[in-house]
Amino acid sequence: MTTLVAVRKHDEIAIAADSLTTFGDLKLAATFDRSPEKIVHYRGTYLGLCGSAAHQLVFESLLASREDLDFSGRLAIFDTLRKLHPVLKDQHFLNPKEEEDDPYESTQITALIANQHGIFGVYSMREVFEYSQFWAVGSGREFALGAMNALYPRLKTAAAVARVGVEAGATFDRNSALPMSIYTVKLRG
Repeated sequence: MTTLVAVRKHDEIAIAADSLTTFGDLKLAATFDRSPEKIVHYRGTYLGLCGSAAHQLVFESLLASREDLDFSGRLAIFDTLRKLHPVLKDQHFLNPKEEEDDPYESTQITALIANQHGIFGVYSMREVFEYSQFWAVGSGREFALGAMNALYPRLKTAAAVARVGVEAGATFDRNSALPMSIYTVKLRG
């Protein structure tokens, strides 16, 4: 899995991720991976993906071929995901099944989004949350959330808070490792 964090502090937004890929018990460290990046850039928006390693390539392809995607707020992100769901199924062969009693087809995607409008979490039933300070997803999330919660008031920048979150995940989660990637943007208005 991963440790993926997004932070909002003052007028700065930061998103950061570790670089380890795992296949069961097998680890592919960044040293051996020519593409260890877990964050995709699209027109001023950063999308960090966790879960299947296939999501990364699918989203790189999708975002490179689309100009009509809107990540400016909760409803816009929801509508974008709704628009992308049939494309994920028909062109990328997404298997939307999770549990038989799920109320909706799953996108099988957990992601964090960071841009000038804020920080957002996306979950498999197309749930979209906007966070006021910070959040983390992936297998290292509990460690990241604890570290960021403890240090958020004392650290000056969103990037510094994001860095300690990923470092905590990489230290204590067996499916996360450094180096990390980190991106920042200025909060709009």
